[in-house]
Amino acid sequence: MTREAADLIDESVKTETPEDLEDLALRDDYALNPAYVEMVIDAADAGDGARLRELLGALHPADVADLMGFLTADYREQVIPNLDPTALAEIISELEDNLREEVLDAVPSATLAKALEELDSDDAADVVDDLDKRKRAQVLAAMPEGDRAAIETALAYDDETAGRLMQREVLAAPQFWTVGQTIDHVQATTEDLPELFFEVYVVDPAFKPVGAAPVSALLRSHRDTPLSDIMEPVNEITVDQDQEEVAYIFDKYHLISAPVVDDAGRLVGQITVDDIVGVITEESEEDILALAGVSDAGRDASVWGIARSRLPWLIVNTLTAALAASVINAFQAEIAKLVTLAVLMPVVASLGGNAGTQTLAVAVRALASRELNAANATRIVMREMSVGVLNGLTLAIIMTGAVFLWLGDVRLCITLALALLINLFVASVAGILVPLTLDRLGRDPAVSSSVFVTFVTDFMGFLSFLGLAALILL
Repeated sequence: MTREAADLIDESVKTETPEDLEDLALRDDYALNPAYVEMVIDAADAGDGARLRELLGALHPADVADLMGFLTADYREQVIPNLDPTALAEIISELEDNLREEVLDAVPSATLAKALEELDSDDAADVVDDLDKRKRAQVLAAMPEGDRAAIETALAYDDETAGRLMQREVLAAPQFWTVGQTIDHVQATTEDLPELFFEVYVVDPAFKPVGAAPVSALLRSHRDTPLSDIMEPVNEITVDQDQEEVAYIFDKYHLISAPVVDDAGRLVGQITVDDIVGVITEESEEDILALAGVSDAGRDASVWGIARSRLPWLIVNTLTAALAASVINAFQAEIAKLVTLAVLMPVVASLGGNAGTQTLAVAVRALASRELNAANATRIVMREMSVGVLNGLTLAIIMTGAVFLWLGDVRLCITLALALLINLFVASVAGILVPLTLDRLGRDPAVSSSVFVTFVTDFMGFLSFLGLAALILL
């Protein structure tokens, strides 16, 4: 145990309140204090269940979930039985996927069923979806009929759709109600309401949403004011819409919540901004990892699992690298006559690769945020071509100046300048056209674009430099 951990333990003995323990656990940036993790490990080593429950009980469920990621599997096995049953469901919903499966396997079905009753239907369905068939059946059988039906309905929708994302608990009122009637209804039916809501959805006799009354407007209005007087238009979400499209709608129209309707237009649930924050984070992480050709390894992933997830694109990259290397092989005689070519040709390929990656990153982000489509594609492509030419000219001047001072060979400088201009132009074109083409073909441009762009810039970098050298220098 570190000296810092010992000092923290001594201090915590003097101040046993949960607030004091929480202050010890979290740094100013809300990250877990490493010394606090050591305190949990020491309590587990000592088999002190009371101390573990005290330490865990002082943390927010999200911090407990974060703590689990810092522990090894053996320590998690000791910690899980000491988790607060009342916070268990929220802790599970905050866990990383691989850790969640481990915790779910360790928690008894009856305990898990009781915990899930505390969650909204969308979060409960997300947890149940991670259970194996046997345990899922046991957990659902132990739940009240209403909660079980809500979860089964949510699981019937496709993954990563609005139907799976929504919570079925929703506050709706007929359009002929007044503010007073609505408030009385809310106070009389608190148990059936969603835990978090921002709007009252105003529905017609067919239960189709015709507007929404913000809670803020509801509280500021007189009791006899009709809901129709304070309601605002709504952006309806259909149950089969992709969650990424839903996130785009929330971002574009600055929504806090939105009603979800079925194929007949009837209100079946709502999506709130807290769910969308998770979707945006998840989709952004997927795009960033996909650009590098990897998947999320997680803090507890195995070496074999990580290697297996990264190997396929490395194999593809090996094939494309071999094609690029074939260009060098074709110019062996020229390189042998002028060894300086071997020194400079990686520079041309590397600068082109960096330029292509810059354009690619901008293009993928623009496609994801719907800023790039058929309406403006031509203009954006022309803009990136112009950027490629401008950057190519600038780098050509810088590099040729350096090479001239170094070697004093004018013809070599001309060769390098032309090669840089060609490769940066090609890199900009590839960086924008490759993701556009993949998107047009219905493929995710973030997944494989980088491999193809790298291949183009390497191939053209070697070909342009060595080809021009054969024409100009030899």
